[in-house]
Amino acid sequence: MSTALPVPIEFRLPEGWLPARPEGAGVPDVAFAAVHPRPDAGFTANITIDGGFPKDGVTLAEIADASVERLRTLAESVEMVHRREVGSEDAPALTQRLSFSAVADGVRHELVQSQVYLSLVDTEDPHKRAMIRLALTATRAQHDEVLHQFQEFVRTVRPDSGAVS
Repeated sequence: MSTALPVPIEFRLPEGWLPARPEGAGVPDVAFAAVHPRPDAGFTANITIDGGFPKDGVTLAEIADASVERLRTLAESVEMVHRREVGSEDAPALTQRLSFSAVADGVRHELVQSQVYLSLVDTEDPHKRAMIRLALTATRAQHDEVLHQFQEFVRTVRPDSGAVS
């Protein structure tokens, strides 16, 4: 069952990517999922979005650490390949890349997941901050090919202004 985001956002999917039911994409605990049109070795690259309201004082790095630990309960050989804090004091963000081995549809895949954590002000209560996680999961062989599309996608993510165009 998909979950709701803590704050509304808007974004534009990369060309060719298709929205998918999170349950159908194998990621039921996310608010949004999209899949790449061309699977690699039986695994379909996907982009997911989820988020929540972290407790006061919890940093994006601590949230990212918890994500790594959660993945370790689902996959094997989880390794953090890269992590970097980006953004500004007013709009902090964190990126990290994980590599791991997991079984999907009975087949073991060597996967890479690029994650972006964004801290956004809650539009209903400006004293609260929401966290949005954007993730790209792909096979090791396909990851670099789709990474630039994910980066383009990340650049389009912003709070939803509610304006109708």
